[in-house]
Amino acid sequence: MGVPLVTLEQGAHPRHRLDDLLQNAVRFSIVAALDRAGTLGFREVRDAVEITDSALSKQVTALESAGYVAVGKAFVGRTPRTSLTLTGDGRAAWRGHLDALRQIAGSDQ
Repeated sequence: MGVPLVTLEQGAHPRHRLDDLLQNAVRFSIVAALDRAGTLGFREVRDAVEITDSALSKQVTALESAGYVAVGKAFVGRTPRTSLTLTGDGRAAWRGHLDALRQIAGSDQ
């Protein structure tokens, strides 16, 4: 009977700290854009991430439900405008996710 070469502590690998919601490439891209800009208009995010209105709406709903993104509604004249803002919880999740990715990649930067 062999002896294990390494004893692994459950959950020690940084991948266990990756945020499941942010592992989706579109949601990752949305949060990255909002982290850089603070608040962006719906159209700006749509164009930056290069997806359709309906695809963005679906992903923003998931991020909003998690408390990562705040959605604002306003009118400019008679035209409705939607703004997206990364919340404090969203920013914390983003930072934690990036830290875990850096640890996995072997970089502490």
